[in-house]
Formats: sequence, C-alpha cells, structure tokens
Amino acid sequence: MGAAFYPRATVKRITKAHTNRPLSKNVDILIFLDYMLFMQDLVREAQIYSRQRGERGISARAVRRVREGSLRKFRG
Repeated sequence: MGAAFYPRATVKRITKAHTNRPLSKNVDILIFLDYMLFMQDLVREAQIYSRQRGERGISARAVRRVREGSLRKFRG
C-alpha cells in the first residue's frame, strides 16, 4: 500500500491517548474518514448559510453558525 495521505501514527497516538480500550488495526482510517465527512458537511452547510445571506465566500461566522448542526449529525 502507498503512503498515507494523513499521519497514521499521529492519529493512532491521539486515539490511544484518549481511550483506555484496545484499538483495531485500521481504526485510524475509519476515524480519519469520519473526520473528512464531517469537514465536508461543515463546509457545505457554511456555504449554504453564506449564500443565503448574500456573502461571496465562507466566513468564520458562517462556520460557527452551522457548527452545532454538523456536530449533531456526526455524534456517535
């Protein structure tokens, strides 16, 4: 398999530090993919929010406004 597009060792280390459970071999990949889906949803919702208000681009304000909704969608 080729080089990862993200730092696998870092994701594993962070995950291990925040859990007291054994991790499966590829859990870091699933975590990263879930993170990417969350970010995609957050940007999409912020873009919609910005367009509805006539803004040209996505602002930090738009991201803050839609953040809670996106977090709720991805809560486990």
